[in-house]
Amino acid sequence: MKKEKAYILLAKQEGISNRAAKELIDRGLVYTHDRKIKIARGLLPVNIRFKIEKIPNPKVIFEDNNLLVIDKPPYITSEEISKRFKYPLLHRLDKETSGILVLTKNEDFRKKAIEEFKNKNVYKEYLAWVSGIVAEPMKIDFPIKVIKTKSGAFAKVSSDGEEAITEIEPILAFRTKSKIKAIIHTGKTHQIRAHLKAIDHPIIGDEKYGGEPYKRVMLHHYKFKIFDYNFESPEPRDFKMQEQNDNKKRKK
Repeated sequence: MKKEKAYILLAKQEGISNRAAKELIDRGLVYTHDRKIKIARGLLPVNIRFKIEKIPNPKVIFEDNNLLVIDKPPYITSEEISKRFKYPLLHRLDKETSGILVLTKNEDFRKKAIEEFKNKNVYKEYLAWVSGIVAEPMKIDFPIKVIKTKSGAFAKVSSDGEEAITEIEPILAFRTKSKIKAIIHTGKTHQIRAHLKAIDHPIIGDEKYGGEPYKRVMLHHYKFKIFDYNFESPEPRDFKMQEQNDNKKRKK
C-alpha cells in the first residue's frame, strides 16, 4: 500500500499548506480512528482520513487597569495568549493545561504581584483526572529538580531539588481513575505533574509523566486568588465528559 507523510496527506485533505498541517499535528489536534497522530513526518496510507479537534477561543474572565484574566483553552501556549492580547504573562500554563491565565497591564502592579508569588501569598487550585483511586487528602512535599532539554523542561523528584509542596484532595473516584483537587504552595515547573507521578497517580493524558494516553493532559487551573482578586474558571467540557462517561458505565 502506498504511503505518504502524515502532514502532506492532511494538507491535501483539508486544502491547507503543509506548514499549517504540520502545526495542527504538532499541537496534538489531529486524529485517525480515535488515535492521535503524534509524528507529522510519520508515514501513513494515502487513503487515510483525519479528524481535527477544534480549539475553543480564549475567553476574557476579567479585566481592569491592572490585569487581564483569560480562560485559556488547551492546545494553545501561554506565549501565544500573551501575543494575542498584547500584555505580559504573570505566570504560565503548559500548552495542554486549560484554565485561568493572568496577564498584567502595568509594571507597578506586576512588581507587586511577583512579590506575592515569592512570598507564597497566592492561591492556586487545579482540577485533574488521574489514574488510580485517590482515597484521602494528601500533602506532597517532595523536592523537585527541573532539567531543561532540547525537547523542553522535565521535572523530577530529587533530594537535591528545590522545595515543592502540593496538597491533593479527592473529589470523585471511579473504577480506575479519580478526579482530584490540587493546591500548589510553590510554583515549580510541572510541579503537579511530577508530584502525581511520584505517588503513582499520574494525570490522564500526561504520557510524559507516565499517564495513560488521552486527547490531552487532564489538568485545569480552576481557582486563583491574589490581593483582593478572586477568579474561577468553569470546568471545561472534556472534564465533564470524563465524569458522564463513567456514570454511564456504572449504570450498565
